Amino acid sequence: MGNYPAYVKSGGGYVWDEVLEYRVWCYPEKGAPDYDNGDDYFYVFDTYEDALEFSENNVGTTPPIALILQKEYIDEPEPEHYIHIKEERLTEWPVVFLNRPQRIETTIPNFFSPNAPKNRLNILKGIEE
Repeated sequence: MGNYPAYVKSGGGYVWDEVLEYRVWCYPEKGAPDYDNGDDYFYVFDTYEDALEFSENNVGTTPPIALILQKEYIDEPEPEHYIHIKEERLTEWPVVFLNRPQRIETTIPNFFSPNAPKNRLNILKGIEE
C-alpha cells in the first residue's frame, strides 16, 4: 500500500497491470462514523479478504474496490471505437473486474491486431489470444 490520491479515475481502460490496494469507502450519511464534518473517507487494505471483512462488519461502508495501476490502457470514447493510450493512470475498479487476466506485453497489440477475433473483447477476458 502506498500514499495514493483519494480521488482517481473510476473504472474503464479494459486492462490492469497491478492492484495497489483495496479500498472501503465510508459514508457518514449512511451511518459510518463522522470524522470530518460529513465528508466521505476510506480505509485501505492489502488484501481483498481483509477489506471485505471490514466492509461487512461496519455500517455505512461500500463493498471493497480495487485501486489499480494501468501502465497503458484501452479507451473507448464511443461504442466499438478503441484507442490505445500509452500513459499511466490510477483507477478504482469493482473487484469482479480483476477476473480478467492481468495485462501482459501482447494483450493490447493482440487486441488491435488485424487478425484479432471478431469479438476482440475475448482477448481481454482471456478467452482468445
